[in-house]
Amino acid sequence: MKLSKEELTQELANCVRFLSIDAIQKANSGHPGMPMGMADVATILFTEFLKFKALRPEWLDRDRFILSAGHGSMLLYSILYLTGYKDIELDDIKNFRQLNSKCAGHPEFGHLHGIETTTGPLGQGLANAVGMAIGERLLANRLGNKIIDHKTYCLVGDGCLMEGISQEAISIAGHLNLSKLIVLWDNNSISIDGNTSLATSENMKMRFEACNWQVIQIDGHNQEQIRSALTKAQNSDKPVLIDCKTKIGYGSPKTEGTSKCHGSPLGEDEVNEVRKRLKWDHPHFVIPVDLHNAWHEAGKRHRQTYHDWEERFQDLEHSKQEELKRIAKKDFTENFAKKLNKFKQQVFLDRAEQSTRKSSNQTLEFITKELPELIGGSADLTESVLTKTSSTKAISKDDFSGRYIHYGVREHAMAAIMNGLSLHGGFLPYGGTFLVFSDYMKPAIRLAALMKQQVLYIFTHDSIGLGEDGPTHQPVEHLAMLRSIPNLYVFRPADSQETIGCFEQALKLKESPSAIVLTRQQVSFLRTEYKQDQASCGLGAYIVSDTALGIEPDAILIASGSELSIAIEAKKLLHKHGFAVRVVSIPCFELFEKQDSSYKNKILGKDSILRVGIEAGIYQGWNRYIGKNGIFIGMESFGASGKAEDLFRHFGITAQNICEKAMNELKNRRKSAIAKYKDKDDILDEIDKKQEQELKEEDEDSGD
Repeated sequence: MKLSKEELTQELANCVRFLSIDAIQKANSGHPGMPMGMADVATILFTEFLKFKALRPEWLDRDRFILSAGHGSMLLYSILYLTGYKDIELDDIKNFRQLNSKCAGHPEFGHLHGIETTTGPLGQGLANAVGMAIGERLLANRLGNKIIDHKTYCLVGDGCLMEGISQEAISIAGHLNLSKLIVLWDNNSISIDGNTSLATSENMKMRFEACNWQVIQIDGHNQEQIRSALTKAQNSDKPVLIDCKTKIGYGSPKTEGTSKCHGSPLGEDEVNEVRKRLKWDHPHFVIPVDLHNAWHEAGKRHRQTYHDWEERFQDLEHSKQEELKRIAKKDFTENFAKKLNKFKQQVFLDRAEQSTRKSSNQTLEFITKELPELIGGSADLTESVLTKTSSTKAISKDDFSGRYIHYGVREHAMAAIMNGLSLHGGFLPYGGTFLVFSDYMKPAIRLAALMKQQVLYIFTHDSIGLGEDGPTHQPVEHLAMLRSIPNLYVFRPADSQETIGCFEQALKLKESPSAIVLTRQQVSFLRTEYKQDQASCGLGAYIVSDTALGIEPDAILIASGSELSIAIEAKKLLHKHGFAVRVVSIPCFELFEKQDSSYKNKILGKDSILRVGIEAGIYQGWNRYIGKNGIFIGMESFGASGKAEDLFRHFGITAQNICEKAMNELKNRRKSAIAKYKDKDDILDEIDKKQEQELKEEDEDSGD
């Protein structure tokens, strides 16, 4: 018997429900409630509205679907399998949440096509979606609406909208009037602790409308209302929130509408009861052929749309096609290397003594002119972090021809939106704020590193050197925090030449984000010779000043950033006292760690040599370079309010203090060595005396 459209849609939704239920039950782990509750909405979205082609998952003009409520991952995995994505099979569904499974506990970018971003930390996906919607507008402005004209859909849960990042994200989306952004809210009023009324009572409709969104409220299980809402959203002149009132765990007699099905499997008995209630008479993981075919057809229904787009793309002027291909490969423009070397030479000749944030601005001025994929921005600190250039005009809701985003005081959303821009494709985003505010950005930075996204963070005001703003703004633990994130490269240049070198390395790191950490205060120009390839920064650490005639050093001073000049001054003082000293710059721990042991040994010397680490931050992380017996000159507390030079003296980050501590340690080591030799001589004397006594006693015995 042929099913009506409504009956077929219900059965297609049940395919999603039961694949999700069965996978979670088999794994004995997961969140069945959301896939069961949102299956109706997701089914209509994917089978009737979403523009995609399962066999062309990287189609540039596809609609993006972001599952911000990533705990409901089985909803997405089920749909990817059902619509015919080639890299997911039924066995992957059966291995949900198991080691090495493509179907991880939460969706992970790169594991499967169709996963647009890694989600799970609530609210991140929503902000990523804002970034993707911005990316669509920017790319459409460059290539035209015949090539770029797609929507961004994002499914959020109650938890996503409780997280603070959500307010930052919806605020900027409304401000920029991202009318192709459609958010589907799984409004089931349940969180892990129970009903959301335990923790919130806000009027979500008014909240979104206050941020310039259109809000449509529907019954999330009513097919007619779902279709009507999605139809209205297609032509909205504002970003749209579709408030889908749903029942979590839809179809479960015992757990529907409760927190019991939020984060726990239903149990075999309850799974059987759901099958009875929803009239699903099929074994575990079995999808009837006719329903599977209908889902497959949904994954192919845009084949003509894709074919037409391909023809339009081929008609695009050749230069734009080549530029897109270059950006997709993350290659540099033609002759970029030659122009960069010329720029480096000029900086070396100028030998400017200035803050590294100023050097960063000069470098950005050059690279933004040469690389149009760079999209800049700042969290309301443009004039302080110096991230805007003559090539980066600001965008607005009426004009997306620029390349600079005024994020406002929204550091967390800025970092997550940058992830969205990168994931969308076509852009290399960078954004700036003070280093101390990296705390606000950390969750999104971590996800950029996890997803291997090339995103650049410009962090200025890097230490107590920022001065009078005091300890609330002086980052002491932040370098250690950033360096603790796997796959994040943290650069702290010492002068103009190193600043260029650090940017150059960051541009080469195609599968990693980079944090470029810069001073507010002026620093000296330290280079005494020009190195065209800037290999020193590429190796993470290098010798700035070595001992005379290559003799083994008594001490090695290792410093980053503004403290490198202090280390050079300390060497001069130690030299006057007769000590041989090497000075090492270490602009990037992570790159240095990638070098082989022979290079590391060349830089760090023997373990017996005194090593002194110098950085206006805390000790964590330095032990790997200075060892158990080394000295660290840095911060052991929060900072204070005062002039930069006074603060460095107050906290002992001075050449004189370095000299005194190094000399004391070296003298103690010499005394210890002398004492050891003296002790050794005394012991030998005792042995000789004992041997003489034994020989004497033997002679006396022989005489008897």
